[in-house]
Amino acid sequence: MRVNFSNASDEEILSFHKSLSRKIRQIREKKGISQLDLALDIGIKSVAFYSNCENNRYGKHFNLEHIYKICKSLEIKIQDLFE
Repeated sequence: MRVNFSNASDEEILSFHKSLSRKIRQIREKKGISQLDLALDIGIKSVAFYSNCENNRYGKHFNLEHIYKICKSLEIKIQDLFE
């Protein structure tokens, strides 16, 4: 018997990551910044890794440090990602 001690389901967490990644992509594209340029600016040397995070492939997603650096690079407030 598996007991779930979490207050959020796996599906809920995946939906949260997808929503956050979608917002990052929208803002990045609106500002005309490529995935490569943003990845390099935040210290990620692999555009493939960045792309996997932005597209939630292979279970990859942005961590808090990534999000902080992305917001700095895009010149937005963290709150802007959650509106």
